[in-house]
Amino acid sequence: MLRDITLGQYYQTKSPIHELDPRVKLIATFAFIISLFLVNSYVGYVIALIYLALAIGLSRVPFSYITRGMKAVVMLLMITVLFNLFLTPGELLWSFGVLRITREGVVIASKMAIRLTMLIIGSSLMTLTTTPNQLTDGLESVLSPLKVIKVPVHEISMMMSIALRFIPILMEETDKIMKAQMARGADFESGNVFKRASNMVPLLVPLFISAFRRANDLAMAMEARCYRGGEGRTRMKPLVYSSKDYIAYLVIALFMFMIIAAGRLF
Repeated sequence: MLRDITLGQYYQTKSPIHELDPRVKLIATFAFIISLFLVNSYVGYVIALIYLALAIGLSRVPFSYITRGMKAVVMLLMITVLFNLFLTPGELLWSFGVLRITREGVVIASKMAIRLTMLIIGSSLMTLTTTPNQLTDGLESVLSPLKVIKVPVHEISMMMSIALRFIPILMEETDKIMKAQMARGADFESGNVFKRASNMVPLLVPLFISAFRRANDLAMAMEARCYRGGEGRTRMKPLVYSSKDYIAYLVIALFMFMIIAAGRLF
């Protein structure tokens, strides 16, 4: 299960998506997420699916690698779908005791499943095709207008970058601790839910200690290098738009226009 978590990982390859400016990929991801909640028809979902499939194909990241991260959130997805399926009032289709399935519940649950699935895959695609450094620089540039109202944009971007960097490290550390505990007789798979939860205590304690130790080492390293925030800092690789980035912006604008048109027509 730990190896199935792809959030924060970067898939290194050469592709048109990898070569795009990180600001383009951030805006494209935000536009895609917004479109999923704007659309309310299956025609719009088909357009979003074509847009996502085109991005996956151009990224040259294996589809099986992208969907591997879905295993970590499948339980949350199922709970969301079941809540919408059984708790939505409307025209009754089936009932058993307190369980009731309505036509409106089926429609809302299916749309919610489609939205969350495409949202997770689209967000994973951005992190898989963008390095943490590029993501930090792009996010800081996109949020730079907020500096006018004294928002610490650089610090927020830095914190998000550090968090993404630490996810694969903590997953690897968790895997090592689990193997060490299992070699000493620990059992993380048998028993009911409460038994498994109690068995996780010997895993969580050393994991938290390791995380705090790494955070302290990082803070000391930044302090030793006289880090004082983003004021006056320069970049080794400044972000510069190219022709392919402007073409990508046109594709994003066309996609949003089609989503809005689909929402009005259907």
